[in-house]
Amino acid sequence: MKKYTGIETIHENPHLNFYHMDALTDSGRVFDYYFVSRNKRDRLKAETGELRAEGVEIFPLLKEDPDRIVLIRQYRYPVGGYIYELPAGLIDGDETPEEAAVREMKEETGYDFVPVEGDSAFRRPFYMGQGYTDEACCAVFGYASGKTERKPEDTESIEVLTADRKELRRILREKRASLRMAYLSMAYLSSDPGDPFNFLKGERT
Repeated sequence: MKKYTGIETIHENPHLNFYHMDALTDSGRVFDYYFVSRNKRDRLKAETGELRAEGVEIFPLLKEDPDRIVLIRQYRYPVGGYIYELPAGLIDGDETPEEAAVREMKEETGYDFVPVEGDSAFRRPFYMGQGYTDEACCAVFGYASGKTERKPEDTESIEVLTADRKELRRILREKRASLRMAYLSMAYLSSDPGDPFNFLKGERT
């Protein structure tokens, strides 16, 4: 159901675009609605109806010690400080989410990354901040190994660390963290230590 009469571009840049929408209430009244998007005007999801991931969130367990997960602690300018996150990044061009995850993992952490398969219910795109953006993201699960020296971008302040389950719980209790990292960590913390990706197997009988 289309609940707007028009969309205009207020500002475009290479990273994020700002739009104004002539939105409609249920009674048909027009009101101003503003949102941001990584998409150009002709690819806005309000127009296309397409469910497509712009980015990936990576859930990397250490191959040699699956009781430990690779995290990053990154300075985020909007919050004025460092927060705990999972490695993540944007999908470039025709990359699959898995290809993007392998590339971003290497760039952000120095680790090689091998994705694992799982129920599509956990791996499809989901919207992130649907009140202000049409951006969607896929979670990609897998194993990290073979860490090498990373070459961070000058605009990124990232610390790479690993955490076992006890440390992960402490971070969730005491530290600032992203919601995506927190929710995916909850699934991990409730999983079988001997089969940490068992929650990806789908419905249990």
